[in-house]
Amino acid sequence: MRILVTGGAGFIGSAVCRHLVAAGVERVINADKLTYAGNLASLAAIEASPGYVFYQVDICDGPAMLELMRRERVDAVMHLAAESHVDRSIDGADAFVETNVVGTVRLLNAALAYWRGLPDGAREGFRFHHISTDEVFGDLPFDSGVFTEETAYAPSSPYSASKAASDHFVRAWHETYGLPVVLSNCSNNYGPYHFPEKLIPLVILNALEERPLPVYGTGQNVRDWLYVEDHVRALELVVTRGTVGESYNIGGRAERTNLAVVESICDILDERRPRAGGGSRRDLITMVEDRPGHDRRYAIDPAKAERALGWAPRESFDSGLRRTVDWYLDNEWWWGPIRRQRYAGERLGTTRKGAA
Repeated sequence: MRILVTGGAGFIGSAVCRHLVAAGVERVINADKLTYAGNLASLAAIEASPGYVFYQVDICDGPAMLELMRRERVDAVMHLAAESHVDRSIDGADAFVETNVVGTVRLLNAALAYWRGLPDGAREGFRFHHISTDEVFGDLPFDSGVFTEETAYAPSSPYSASKAASDHFVRAWHETYGLPVVLSNCSNNYGPYHFPEKLIPLVILNALEERPLPVYGTGQNVRDWLYVEDHVRALELVVTRGTVGESYNIGGRAERTNLAVVESICDILDERRPRAGGGSRRDLITMVEDRPGHDRRYAIDPAKAERALGWAPRESFDSGLRRTVDWYLDNEWWWGPIRRQRYAGERLGTTRKGAA
């Protein structure tokens, strides 16, 4: 297969590219605008591979995306390009609408035009795989319920609303125009190469630097965690084996409160690199004012993906978290330059952006 990955310089997208190259996919085409969270250093291990190519291009540029599909003769599109940080969406929703909604529609139009121009055999094999989030389903009670593929959408933030809209447009292009699509919605990912404004890398790096570890409210909000390499294995199965028109929930069966996640990171770091003066890094935890519309709990039921695709996560949350902490300890070459630079006029972790 020749697979076009949008947003391939981002956290999950770069993991997809590395996985597909390692799996021997004939051609992996990475299309990324290179916004603040895009980092080509995440692809250093495969940049010289003859089966990999990078294009700096914006998914909002429909003609450019169509020309790229035709030039590379793609068999599938894996659409991951998105603005994805909830706090940033609260501070400025327009960029999320532009990229996640308008960009997805323009990409769908490009894919539709490309697909319609394919010969019959290639048309039957083509897939448009839209990768989304469990946040589109909204809020769960602390003590009951899980998200299934039939759960009604109820987004709470501008980010999740923009992703919900993009999901609906993908389904509409299938129902109205016949575009062969598959969809997947995932729980919170974590692992190597995660941009340092997100919870787990932010806490790891703040804790190493003896900086405050901001946690929203009481820290009791619950998330289901999924190791990124487990996720990308599922994504490959969805795009290659998934049934056209179907959606698949991908989760780690690993619910944790935000406070428990932060405490676990502190404990692992205290084992790996004890504080100079002794004591626990839990002392750095700082409760901050809760953010608006903060969903209480997310929990995915991945039974359909497990049953239909033969997928299951290989990492528990504890093993995956230890692997993640060790990666950040060993790879300052990657995160150091990001950590030192300023973006959006602020240092990482100094405001409510990036709190847990």
